[in-house]
Amino acid sequence: MVIPKRNVAHGHQSVINERTYGGVAKDANGEKAPMSPTEPLVDRFQEKAEAVSAIVTRVASVQAALDYAVSLCEQKEACQLLVAGCEAPLSTPAETLCDTKQTKVIAAPGLPPDQLATLNELCAARGIQCIAEHLRDHLAGIDIGLTYADFGLAETGTLVIDSSSEETRLATMISEIHIAVLPVSRLRDASYDVEAALEGAMGQAPNYTAFITGASRTADIERVLALGVHGPLELHILILEDS
Repeated sequence: MVIPKRNVAHGHQSVINERTYGGVAKDANGEKAPMSPTEPLVDRFQEKAEAVSAIVTRVASVQAALDYAVSLCEQKEACQLLVAGCEAPLSTPAETLCDTKQTKVIAAPGLPPDQLATLNELCAARGIQCIAEHLRDHLAGIDIGLTYADFGLAETGTLVIDSSSEETRLATMISEIHIAVLPVSRLRDASYDVEAALEGAMGQAPNYTAFITGASRTADIERVLALGVHGPLELHILILEDS
């Protein structure tokens, strides 16, 4: 039997843990820009998201977001296969499988073509495989799933993602680390503020909308909290300055 090895954590872990990445917004004089009207909303979202183990970083550009994803993948250990029975006499195909070394994989379904092309170049320079489709062929190990979030809810630090595409669902559910890019303009105070948008989307079947709050977690075994059992071990949220 072959299954992906998931490094379950009893607590919180991170490879990159920075508040800003790719610089901060500055005015024409090179000074740090004054607080925008959305700043309190950003602060509230960050506080709530970090309270449920998400790692929140503000990025100044899409390029900074892509650099972040590739750097994080480069620093982490590659997903590993757990293959039972390798100690027994095996056929040549089985021996090949037992010797398989995983290549690091970033899955980025739904990225605009120009951004996907840039990500491909960054990954190729570091020996990382970049995919945007056919994620089912890589169920044994996706290191990072990179997606955009449709909305962020400051009230609970929750991401709202249209996951009608199976590729998006897989990227957000089976990757070891999920990185979600959340444009500042898509931040809302509470779920009531996205009701109209969601009603419109849900009226177009088939529809699958995911509400993601923190990394995957469970405490159903002796009430010991474990992260990464039923989904990503880590959730990184990149708040993109787009306004």
